[in-house]
Amino acid sequence: MSASRVIGAYVAEARSECIRYMRAPGFMLPILLFPTMFYLLFGIVMGKSEGADAARYLLVSYGVFGVMSPGLFGFGVSLALERDGGLLTYKRALPMPPGAYLLGKMLMAMAAAAVVILLLLGMGLALGHLALSLQQMGLMLLTGTLGVLPFCALGMLVGTLIKGQGAPGMLNLVYLPMSFLSGLWIPITMLPKVLQQLAPIWPSYHLDQIGLAAVGLQHGGMAKHVVILMGFAAVFFIAAVRRLRRYG
Repeated sequence: MSASRVIGAYVAEARSECIRYMRAPGFMLPILLFPTMFYLLFGIVMGKSEGADAARYLLVSYGVFGVMSPGLFGFGVSLALERDGGLLTYKRALPMPPGAYLLGKMLMAMAAAAVVILLLLGMGLALGHLALSLQQMGLMLLTGTLGVLPFCALGMLVGTLIKGQGAPGMLNLVYLPMSFLSGLWIPITMLPKVLQQLAPIWPSYHLDQIGLAAVGLQHGGMAKHVVILMGFAAVFFIAAVRRLRRYG
């Protein structure tokens, strides 16, 4: 295939994946509603009296919580179901680059993550009266949009290991405990000391630290968290690709 046809195949697959999920309210509504409802209740209604730093902390925490979902469920559940239904086998027979399918899902997850962050920022500015600069908002949007990628890789790995019907339950067993143990629901300093020491093993902890730096609540050491997240993404992705090549 010529370079123009290869690029066209990637663009067409990415477009079709995004349109397919945008037309699936059963997928998009939970991704958008859960973090916004939690942030409205705990971050705005109940967090007004806690001060500006607490308000920004909660914005970042629920932003990370919302960003994880399209990566884990958008990749994990759909991949498991499509493997069971034979769609993956069908796509392999099509004259298209093999990476176009994964790129389409990745772009869909990034778009959904960006929408989640924009919704939370809008709520924080309009209802929570947060004082954020344009640079801080841009950094948070960038953090959320790119920060979904390690969770795409993790969801992809789970989707290669679990059957379609069991994927949602298994991913919830990953998603909810990881959110709690990373300090997204309560400050990490309020957890038992042993859990505080184990927090860096979760990718959500490192994304949360980067998000806190984006809004001015952390200073220095962010390169370490970026490198660790890239390492998580690479390990999960390589393991998932090897699994797909071997078992389909």
